[in-house]
Amino acid sequence: MRLVWVLLCTAPLVAQPVPLSLKRAVELAIAPEGNTRVRLTEEALKQAESRSAQSRAALLPDLSAAFTDQNLTRNLAAQGIQISVPIPGFHFPEFVGPFSTMDARVSASQSVFDFSSIRRFQASKVGVSAAKADINGSAEQVAAQVARAYLAAVRADADVEAAQANVTLSEAVLKQAENQKAAGTGTGIEITRARVQLANDRQRLLVAQNARRAAGLQLLRAVGLRLDTELVLTDKLQYVPVDPVTMQQAKAQALKERPDLEAQQEREATARLSASATKLERLPTVAAFGDYGSSGASLDNSLPTRTIGISVRVPLFDGGRRDARRAESASQYRAEKVKTNDLKEQIELDVRLALDALRSAEEQVKVSKEGLELAENELAQARRRYEAGVAIGVEVTDAQSRLERARDNQTAALYNYNVGRIDLAQAMGAVRKSVE
Repeated sequence: MRLVWVLLCTAPLVAQPVPLSLKRAVELAIAPEGNTRVRLTEEALKQAESRSAQSRAALLPDLSAAFTDQNLTRNLAAQGIQISVPIPGFHFPEFVGPFSTMDARVSASQSVFDFSSIRRFQASKVGVSAAKADINGSAEQVAAQVARAYLAAVRADADVEAAQANVTLSEAVLKQAENQKAAGTGTGIEITRARVQLANDRQRLLVAQNARRAAGLQLLRAVGLRLDTELVLTDKLQYVPVDPVTMQQAKAQALKERPDLEAQQEREATARLSASATKLERLPTVAAFGDYGSSGASLDNSLPTRTIGISVRVPLFDGGRRDARRAESASQYRAEKVKTNDLKEQIELDVRLALDALRSAEEQVKVSKEGLELAENELAQARRRYEAGVAIGVEVTDAQSRLERARDNQTAALYNYNVGRIDLAQAMGAVRKSVE
């Protein structure tokens, strides 16, 4: 008894299954510590903010302080200082020192007129806005990815349930065939046929169970959870009607809400400002500078000194580097404009395809529901006819196969419909809103 108690106390605790809804899965994935893609876009925003701070630094005062205390010797001949005029009783030295010098100084400089730096700072601020839009875009894409992974896992659960129902039905049909043979109204071939059907259904059940495990792992990976977590999906495949929307309404909302389009428009604005900054490099720049400090042989005998001035820099010729940069930045701006137009056309294509797929999936759901009801009625009638002795077992087996296909068709139709809803929401930039 004591050994049993020790084993129970030292045995590892069994992890409890974690209930997970679609809404909760999306929330976990787009959290700051969730999906890897979300974390990477957060870091990209921090990098953009750092670049903006660097650009702003060019417009702010630059302050520095320095203190030097030196003990020197100098070879005047090496410096080109040679005095050959003879002076009676005096020889001009070639080597001087050692002597000490000290200088303590604060220096400052301030850009007064530099339109190019101003434009670069403006471009960097727009780059920060683009990075923020990229975060929203990544969150939308991650939400859509998680939603599809969740639906795939839910479909896998439904496939397992359908496969288990098929096994149960095959066992009932086999039992009926054995009863009919025992009653003298059945044959051995009907029992064999029922056993073959049962073996096939058990094989499909094993395949469905393996697919469910794979779908669960894919969902865990998409959400960002540990792969050894056991999940219990609380949502099921079902038909939930969506609000009717026209093509023009969906397109207008997509152009307004899609975060990837907003990010691309911000990148286009960044490229435009960067191109403008490169053009402004040809203008003169004005800067003020100054310093103040004490210099002398030591702190005791130092004297205050200062420098104040204005510098004007006029670019004249640099070997064509500025012209090459202007051409490059202009090309980058044109490329971003092409990307923006292409994305708008892609958005329209996404909306059209999503609407067509959703309408088709909605019709599939209606047809599959009708087909399932007919297949269930057909199997019930075939079993009654077989039990009454007016039909053979082939009718039951055929009706059973058609019922299994009808179940698969309904599962596929519901899955396609729900995926169509996610596709339309993603095309319109509203995946996160649709799963709330």
